[in-house]
Amino acid sequence: MNLVGLQNWLDNASFAILFLTMLVYWVGAAFPYLSATTALGTAGMAIANLCIATLLGARWIEAGYFPLSNLYESLFFLTWGITTIHLIAENTSGSRLVGVVTAPVAMSIAAFATLTLPSQMQAAEPLVPALKSNWLMMHVSVMMLSYAALMVGSLLAIAFLIVTRGQNIQLQGSSVGTGGYRSNGYRLQKAGELISQPQTSVGDNNGFARLESNKNGNSNTAVLGAVITTPIPNQQSTVQNSEPLSPQRLSLAETLDNISYRIIGLGFPLLTIGIIAGAVWANEAWGSYWSWDPKETWALITWLVFAAYLHTRITRGWQGRSPAILAASGFVVVWVCYLGVNLLGKGLHSYGWFF
Repeated sequence: MNLVGLQNWLDNASFAILFLTMLVYWVGAAFPYLSATTALGTAGMAIANLCIATLLGARWIEAGYFPLSNLYESLFFLTWGITTIHLIAENTSGSRLVGVVTAPVAMSIAAFATLTLPSQMQAAEPLVPALKSNWLMMHVSVMMLSYAALMVGSLLAIAFLIVTRGQNIQLQGSSVGTGGYRSNGYRLQKAGELISQPQTSVGDNNGFARLESNKNGNSNTAVLGAVITTPIPNQQSTVQNSEPLSPQRLSLAETLDNISYRIIGLGFPLLTIGIIAGAVWANEAWGSYWSWDPKETWALITWLVFAAYLHTRITRGWQGRSPAILAASGFVVVWVCYLGVNLLGKGLHSYGWFF
């Protein structure tokens, strides 16, 4: 079998394996007692990752350059990146829900590259002059890996929003500094319900503030030694209407939010490095570090979206659904940056894709 035939076999095999893996993860989510599905899903993603890596390696040998010059090659590199990030995320979190959201996306990308693109777009062609540079590997590969990481992080944020839909999750601490949520004081509540303050003992607050209830239904709040008594209306009914978050759902929400933050934290510096490398390459090829090309503009927008997400998590200490919504919107932004601007066929980055 020659290299071209091997590539054709591997791309179809990758699609088929990812399709079966997606079904395995979905069955495992529908029937949680089937514990073997997690191992099968992980094995499927690992085999698909190996097949795609072999495909890209064969392409590299055949064409004589790093396989990132056209849409077919970049789609499979993106799929390889998503499966790699998936394996990292799943190994870190131990949750099968990671595969439930990542396997369909990886399968869809492989299907688009294998079954939709015409044969002439799948064939390896000589590089255009601007791409004959060592910066091709440095800039494009890092950008594609950042896209893969940011997509997986955004998908996990979407999964977090689905798990906590219709609920207001109240958080204490920070998953940035503590590695996750703490179960004391956490609960999911239906939108619009009142939240009762957790009772704390007088000496359990380092002397800054404390809340205790007296026998008359009032609360005594001590702030630096001053005690202020205020009535608590309908305290008993408020507690009864609050539905505490089950340990299983709390653990799942904690895992999804924490691993989403960590994966985005991995993809953001890669995006930063890729943009800087692209600016240096642009200056070498076109004599300008930044020309506000549509691709460059959307890369900056993508950087700002995820910079805002990380800023809210680290500096302002936002937790729960608000930053997750911002991270979820980043999934659309990444796709616009990666593929949407190229569909227009305008700008310096349009060659080698559709036109």
